[in-house]
Amino acid sequence: MKKLFLAVMVLALSACSSVKTSWDYNPDVNFSQFKTYAWVTSPGDDSQYHLDGLMDERVRTAINNELAAKGLTSTPQANAQLLVNYLTKVDTKVDVDTFTNYYGYNPYYSYYGPNWGWGNPWGPGTASTQTQVREYDVGTLIVDIIDQASGKLIWRGSLSNIIRDKDTPEQRTQFINEAVAQILANFPPKVGS
Repeated sequence: MKKLFLAVMVLALSACSSVKTSWDYNPDVNFSQFKTYAWVTSPGDDSQYHLDGLMDERVRTAINNELAAKGLTSTPQANAQLLVNYLTKVDTKVDVDTFTNYYGYNPYYSYYGPNWGWGNPWGPGTASTQTQVREYDVGTLIVDIIDQASGKLIWRGSLSNIIRDKDTPEQRTQFINEAVAQILANFPPKVGS
């Protein structure tokens, strides 16, 4: 029974998933020249800029793993060709649905009622209109890659999704790993993409 409930929940979450991934980059940059990276650090970097400590560690580990798989090496900031950073934001969205329900009929109105009911086999029936307003949060994870020599942003990837609570640390880690893999799927950008 527990497995059935889990399968239904997975299908329900995937059915209403609205994952949106996007990328932007400078097409004039030769991305194959870059071999090293470091995380952006700045004096006075406060904890409000990033997620909480555990989530921050998960995001950084996932990005480090993806960049290593792409052949980049982490190095001290002074020696890095690229600087990497991430940002998060949460937007509240509103979804408004209006629908009309038609129900009921009066068979005596079909042929014996007022003129507007003549010839209608179902009669006038009843209608009601309802409007539902739902608020939900959409979280966005943004990964920035900067050319340290020029100080310019050369690549940005992002993923937006409806925020759902993950129950266990393992589920949170898996979710972050999958999100970062989707974001960095187009880094470095493919020629002509």
